[in-house]
Amino acid sequence: MSLAEPPPATAPEPGPRPDAEPGTAAESAPPRPPFAQDWRRIARMGAIGAIGQIFISLSNMPVKLDGRAIIEGLLSLGYLSLVVLPFAAGSRVGHQVRREGVPYYGPGAHEVVGGAACGAMVGGGLSLLAILIANFDLREPLVNWSPILADLLAFDRGAAFAVVIWLVLGMVIGAAGGLLHVIPALAKRVLWTVVLTLFGAAVLESLTTDLAEGMGIDGVVDWFYAPRGGLTVSGAIALGLGSAVLAVAGRGRVKQARARIDSLEGPARNRAHLGLILATGAVLVILPMFAGKLTNELLANVGLFVLLALGLNVVVGLAGILDLGYVAFFAVGSYSAAVLTAATSPRINPELPWFVALIGVVILTGLVGLFIGAPVIRMRGDYLAIVTLGFGEIIRLLFLSDWLSGWFGGSQGITNIPGAEIFGLATVAGTDPRSVFYLVLAFCAIAIYVSWRLERSRIGRAWMAVREDETVAEAMGINTVNVKLLAFVVGAVLGSFSGAIFSAKVGSVFPASFLILVSIVILVVVIFGGMGSIVGVIAGSAVLIGVLGGPKQPGLLAEFSEFKLLIYGALLVWMMLARPEGLIPSVRRTRELHQEEMAQDAWLRGETHDDETGGGETGGRES
Repeated sequence: MSLAEPPPATAPEPGPRPDAEPGTAAESAPPRPPFAQDWRRIARMGAIGAIGQIFISLSNMPVKLDGRAIIEGLLSLGYLSLVVLPFAAGSRVGHQVRREGVPYYGPGAHEVVGGAACGAMVGGGLSLLAILIANFDLREPLVNWSPILADLLAFDRGAAFAVVIWLVLGMVIGAAGGLLHVIPALAKRVLWTVVLTLFGAAVLESLTTDLAEGMGIDGVVDWFYAPRGGLTVSGAIALGLGSAVLAVAGRGRVKQARARIDSLEGPARNRAHLGLILATGAVLVILPMFAGKLTNELLANVGLFVLLALGLNVVVGLAGILDLGYVAFFAVGSYSAAVLTAATSPRINPELPWFVALIGVVILTGLVGLFIGAPVIRMRGDYLAIVTLGFGEIIRLLFLSDWLSGWFGGSQGITNIPGAEIFGLATVAGTDPRSVFYLVLAFCAIAIYVSWRLERSRIGRAWMAVREDETVAEAMGINTVNVKLLAFVVGAVLGSFSGAIFSAKVGSVFPASFLILVSIVILVVVIFGGMGSIVGVIAGSAVLIGVLGGPKQPGLLAEFSEFKLLIYGALLVWMMLARPEGLIPSVRRTRELHQEEMAQDAWLRGETHDDETGGGETGGRES
């Protein structure tokens, strides 16, 4: 018998866990002995973590991010990138999957010891790297194999110190990860709240200082932040204590408020939702008034990607069509607006007012959506994704080609595009990012309302039926070809809004602005936020584009500019494995992805109908 499973003769009868949720059938045995570990799992996870540490180091991420301080003199973003993996591995190695009817061993020293062992192995990867850098010169194939990295790993104290310190740090950090399974739920909540508050305050430093200057309270903020960036030690302590108090005082308040809103029905629930929407809208209207130019530019970029993501959410999230060429509609909207409004358009230059041109943009983009969707809409799965990817590149290459350069300027693009004139009252241009954000906000509100109404309409239900099972939907009488084609057209029109605003904001359009990477980033935003969820898509855009930045747009963490694609990929892999429904998923999508698990749990609880007894009785769970 392996050490991972203690002998059943020595284990007392399992009983209900003290912290078990009411109504669950999970059972708990006493904690395992400290050294009754699954050493194979520890070795496997430790080796994976060590390889990950070496990869992160040789990507030059720690060196590049070391200049961004989290807490002055104590922790930088570079060192934080090196301690995440030992902590994650130490926490994960002691994780137990809770299933109905399966024994669940109580927390104890077993998790801490396993986390420490796994963390030491992960830290050993950096120890090994320090030894190799000190004794071998591999800068020819590995450009980041440098003395700068060696000094960072050794804290400027030599290779021998690096070997010892990373073994010790890995063991301590891994043990801290395992300790998360042991400490009470309230302590865990307080700890996570403090950590996220400090990290968020450091990440949002530029935004916070910008708003503080606009409000005239920059003196207060200067006490929290150091002159060279990062939180001061006293500011970090104050924020940590304040967030800990709020975590204790607000325990369960958010869930209770959400439960109260969910319990409302009819007009009362609609009034509550309307109040939340109005409050959010008021904040978004007031916030740019106190923000500087850089913050408003960031908000405008986030808004453009929100608008694009809402359009792709209709295609991917509601209809289930994997469109990898969505940037084509963004490009068509931008070029159409440029041709109809700019005097410098090579051949056609009617110089229409922006809102009048917008009508033509919508019509042209809708026709392009029909043109792209009609020949490919009968395809399914991977074939459809590959064909849409090809059409996205075809559109960009057409705008770039010499064949159409007399119409769209070829590689020179179209320049001197006028700003968007709003009914003769104001002109929205890139020189005033605040007005651009307000224009984007207005179109985002329109897109949100359209998406919300369509999702709850007969068309929306048809889209979701096609997403769940196209064959069954067709058997039920749904014209799947027309339904999917309509999703293409709606997504194209919403994408054209963003393109038209983009051309007015930048003042020029070039084929290089519409690379296939834009489609991939928008798809990552939709998947990360939650496919089919309007709130999730908005949250995904705010987190990814606001913090990391877009393909060519900077975010709050400008240091991540050369690593953003690496982080996008890692987040996408993690979301697919750990939370495929997204950050803020829709209820329907969550049920689709986890229906097998819910059916299995229902069977174990005896909530399914027993066919052998006539289907009218509920079977009991086998004891």
